[in-house]
Amino acid sequence: MKRSNLSRRRFLTHSCGLGAAATPAMSTILSLSGIGSAAAADNDYKALVCILLAGGNDSFNMLVPNDSGSYSEYQTTRADLALPREQLLSISPNNTAGAQYGLHPSTAELQGLFNQGKAAFLANVGTLTAPVTLSEIQGGVADLPLGLFSHSDQIEQWQTALPDKRTAVGWGGRMADLLNASNQNTQISMNLSLEGSNIFQNGMTVTEHVLSSEGDGGVGIVGYGGDGSLSRAGTAAIDSMLGQQYQNIFERVYSGRIRSAIDNQAFFKQAVSTVQPLQTSFGNDEFSKSLAMVARSIAARSQLGHRRQTYFVTFGGWDHHDEVINNQQAMLGVVSRGLKSFYDATVELGVADQVTTFTASDFGRTLTSNGKGSDHGWGGNQLIMGGAVNGGNLYGQYPSLRSGNPLDTGRGRLIPTTSVDQYFAELALWFGVGVNDLDTVLPNVRRFYSPQQGVNPIGFLPLPS
Repeated sequence: MKRSNLSRRRFLTHSCGLGAAATPAMSTILSLSGIGSAAAADNDYKALVCILLAGGNDSFNMLVPNDSGSYSEYQTTRADLALPREQLLSISPNNTAGAQYGLHPSTAELQGLFNQGKAAFLANVGTLTAPVTLSEIQGGVADLPLGLFSHSDQIEQWQTALPDKRTAVGWGGRMADLLNASNQNTQISMNLSLEGSNIFQNGMTVTEHVLSSEGDGGVGIVGYGGDGSLSRAGTAAIDSMLGQQYQNIFERVYSGRIRSAIDNQAFFKQAVSTVQPLQTSFGNDEFSKSLAMVARSIAARSQLGHRRQTYFVTFGGWDHHDEVINNQQAMLGVVSRGLKSFYDATVELGVADQVTTFTASDFGRTLTSNGKGSDHGWGGNQLIMGGAVNGGNLYGQYPSLRSGNPLDTGRGRLIPTTSVDQYFAELALWFGVGVNDLDTVLPNVRRFYSPQQGVNPIGFLPLPS
């Protein structure tokens, strides 16, 4: 899921005390306010939390075959990248006819969640324009995603679910366009981002509301409303500018949107300040702090008037062309501990069954080593977590990892056996997107799944009753 080159969080660095210099900072918060009108809806609450492992997680070292024959194929193909079998954390999926798997040794918390039925894995999922075979690719007749193996294209396609075109509208944004009005109060967008601007949550009418992992979660003009003399002067200057009666329509709209964004930030901070502090403890790393803020804003859902929310959290740095073993040891441990704390927080809040967390990444990586690490691949493995998840299972088709298998396009770049459309359709249907609206959210979905067939695309979440 493609990150903005300049996130709002990093863009808002101008002090109020700089007077006119605050104007560029103000322009960055124009889209912080949610758009839409309140409407009556059912009383249930649901949230989707997207965890982007940006850079391309080497997920065949996150989830490893652990039967003797399959592990031997893995060890031969991965060579110096293979994890020792005795270090793997064993799991026995309920639905794999006895086939055994192992998790990365730094993910003990995920092993526990999986064994408790609160987490599941989806094997070999990736971007697909249409079902494709190796022979079609080799014959040059395959319909392939744009920019296959490219970070910029693939991370965008995981956000948009449109593998054959480039667009700035994401599937989370298209969901919000349909569902935002079901919230009791639409002052704050249902799409809440801990990573600034992103395509996933950008719709035709609904955009993301940006949060910070620090303090009360508010992101605004630095110093606005502060106690220092420069901050007070800057606040007064900005309020004066926003209080002007502008004749030019563009100036008038610009001023109104900034005023609205400032007011909405104040509203959000007030809502969060009214909830009880969480008893669940989180780590001090940025990933865990972001998830703690997600939990706090979920706790404030009634104050915000939200029945539906999406969240976007990024943990970057997974482009391991070298040092895969050492880097994953540290980073997957952060992911595992952070997700366990977040799940525990949803239990504390009484919404574990109503919050589903799912991972995404640019692509899988080559199974073969480049001598120092792994390179850009295609299909990879993803995690889904939550009380509603049919956990303890491995979904999709875990591929053979032997060199030259029928999915291998070269160097272990595996053709996905499950499309992102199927993955996202399952999440969207659970979230409340109607069967007849699924084509709007996922325009490519019918190449892999018929929404009217009455069964789930994959099965890791229940169909809405």
